[in-house]
Amino acid sequence: MATAWVERRLVAILAADVVGYSHLVEMDEAGTLAALKALRREVIDPLLAEHHGRIVKLMGDGALAEFGSVVDAVACAVAVQKGVADRQDGVLPERRIVFRIGINLGDVVVEGDDLLGDGVNIAARLEQICEPGGVLISGTAYDHLQGKIDLLIEFAGEQRVKNIERPIRTYRIRRGTSLPGVLSFRLLTRRGLAAAAAILLLTGGAVGWWLWPAAPAYASKPSIAVLPFNNLGGDEATTRLADGITEDIITDLARFPEFEVVSRNSTGIYRGKAVDVRQVGKDLGVGYVLEGSFQREGERLRATVQLIDAKTGTHLWSNRWDRAVEEVFALQTDLAEQVANRLGSGAGLIQEAGRKAAKRKRPDNLGAYELYLLGTERLEQSTKDSNDDAVRLLRQAVTLDPTLARAWIELSWAYLGTVGFGADETTGRRAARDAAERAVALDPSDAEAHAAMGNAFGQAGDFVRAEAEYEESLRLNPGSAEILTFYAGWASSFGKPERGAEAADRAIRLNPHHLPWHASQFSYAYFNAGRYDDALHMIERRTPDQWSRGFSVRRAAVFAALGRIDEANAAVAETLKRFPGITIQGYVSTPDWSEAERQRLIETMRKAGFPACAPPETLAKLVKPVSLPECTQPRAAN
Repeated sequence: MATAWVERRLVAILAADVVGYSHLVEMDEAGTLAALKALRREVIDPLLAEHHGRIVKLMGDGALAEFGSVVDAVACAVAVQKGVADRQDGVLPERRIVFRIGINLGDVVVEGDDLLGDGVNIAARLEQICEPGGVLISGTAYDHLQGKIDLLIEFAGEQRVKNIERPIRTYRIRRGTSLPGVLSFRLLTRRGLAAAAAILLLTGGAVGWWLWPAAPAYASKPSIAVLPFNNLGGDEATTRLADGITEDIITDLARFPEFEVVSRNSTGIYRGKAVDVRQVGKDLGVGYVLEGSFQREGERLRATVQLIDAKTGTHLWSNRWDRAVEEVFALQTDLAEQVANRLGSGAGLIQEAGRKAAKRKRPDNLGAYELYLLGTERLEQSTKDSNDDAVRLLRQAVTLDPTLARAWIELSWAYLGTVGFGADETTGRRAARDAAERAVALDPSDAEAHAAMGNAFGQAGDFVRAEAEYEESLRLNPGSAEILTFYAGWASSFGKPERGAEAADRAIRLNPHHLPWHASQFSYAYFNAGRYDDALHMIERRTPDQWSRGFSVRRAAVFAALGRIDEANAAVAETLKRFPGITIQGYVSTPDWSEAERQRLIETMRKAGFPACAPPETLAKLVKPVSLPECTQPRAAN
C-alpha cells in the first residue's frame, strides 16, 4: 500500500514564551496584555520582518516562528532579547515581560500554514528549559552556525526533554568579543552595548544577561531564591521579624561565591502567596528555593525553614527553631547564620547537590565548576589518597578555567595537604602560596581567598601579614563557619589562643556536623588554649587514615598533657611508624610556630617520649634550627 504523501521541509524553528505569564496576568491582566501587544508591535514584528521570519502561530504567552536560515533565526532571537530589555528600561523588575527562546533546525511536516513534527517539538522543549532572557539552541542549529555569527556559543550539555527519546545536544548564546560580522555590525555596536550596560546597572535588570561578557558555561554556579518568610500568626511585629530574617539570609548567602542569590526585589512579589516552587524556579531561573515561616504562640516563637529543588519540587532539607519571645534578636541572628552555613561552602547542601549531579555525568563531559566540586569533596575526606585526587581534579579545573578563583583556593589547601601527608614542605608550601595569590588576584572580595593567603603567610612565619589577611577574611564574611575554622587554627600563632578556642566554639555551634579536617583545626585551637579534654574529643573524631603528620604529633602531645603517658607513648610509636624520622628539634624548627606554641610543643612532645635531637642531615635542611638543651652536647660514639 502506498504511503500518503506529506509535504516536508527543513527549517529553523524559533519558539518563545513569557516567563511567569500567569503570575503577571494575575497581578495586572489589562496592563500585561497591553504591554505584550506593544512589544509585539514595536519590537518583535519589525525584527521578524528584518530577519525574514514568519509567525506560524501565536499563543497567549508565546509564539512559534519559522526561518529559512539558522543565522537569521539566532540573529532575530538575540535582537528580540535586546529590544525587549531596552524597551522596558523604566519598568519595575517585577512587572517586566521576559522571554525564553528555543531554536532548532529540523525537518517539519507542513499542514497549510501550520508546522508539525519533532523539529517543532524540540524547539518548544528547548524554550521550556531555557533560562529567562536567554536563547538556547539545538546541536543541529549549532552545527550550521559555526563561522557565520559573531557570538560566543557555549555547550549547555545533553538534555532529555519530554516526549523525545534521544538526548538533545544544546548550546546557549553568550556575547563574545565584538567583531565585524552579522551581529556586531547590525545589532551590537559599542555605543549600543554601553547604553544597555548603563541601563542594566541603573535598573538592576536581569533580562539583558547576554549583553555582558559572561563567564563560560563550565564555570556556571548553582542559584537560589529566598522567598519572603510567611507570618502564620498575623501580628505586625512577627511580620517585621519575618522580613528581617529574609533580608539577613539573602545577605549572608550572598557572601558565598559558590552560588548566585536572587535579590529580594525579585522575590518580594511572592509575599503572602501560595506558590508552586517549580514555577518560581522557572520564573526566576533558579535551581533551588528556600522558604520559611514564623509563628508566635504565647511567649514562644517558632520558625521553620526548608530547602527545595526547584526542578523537581523535592524537599532537600528542613529545620525548626523554638525560642522564647525575648530572644527574638538572637533567634534572627542564629537562624540566618545557620541557614547560610548549612547551604553554603564546604559540605553545604547546594554543593552536595552539585556533586551528585556531576557524578552522574560522563568523566569526559565534566566542566571546571563540576571538577571543582568533586575536588572539594575529595579534599574534605582528609586521607592521603583523597588529597592526591583533589590535587588532580582541581588542577584540571583551573586548566579548563584559569579564572575560577574558588578552584585556586581549594587547590591551595590541597597542596598544603600534601605536606601534611609527607610531601616536600618547601615545594608544597610554595605551590599553596602561589595558588592563594592567584585566588586573591582573581577575586579580592572572596573571604576564603584571603584565608588561604593568610595561611600561606602563616606557613612562612609572617604572622603579621597572616593575621591581617584573616582579619580581612572575617570582615568579608564574619558568620562563616568555614572562615572561623581556618582562623581557629591560626589564632594562637597571632598570640590569641583564647580567641582561637572561642572561634572554634562558634564554628561548631554554626556547623555541628563539621567535616573531619575541621576537627584538626579545632583540636589545635583547644590544645593551645590549654583545653586538653576538648582537644582530645576533637582528635577522637578522626579515623587513623585521616591522621596527617601534625595531627599525629598533636594526638601524642595531648595524651601527654592530660597525664595519660602510656597512651602518649603508644601514640608516639604509631606516629614514628607512619612518619619516620620525626624529632622534637626537627618538628618545632619550622617557621610556622609562634614562640608560645613552640614551647608548648617542646614540653608536651618531650613528655610524650618523642626523640629530641634531629640528625645532621635534617639539621642541614633547616633554615633556623631550634636549640634544645639535650641536643647541645656532642653525640656519644657508637
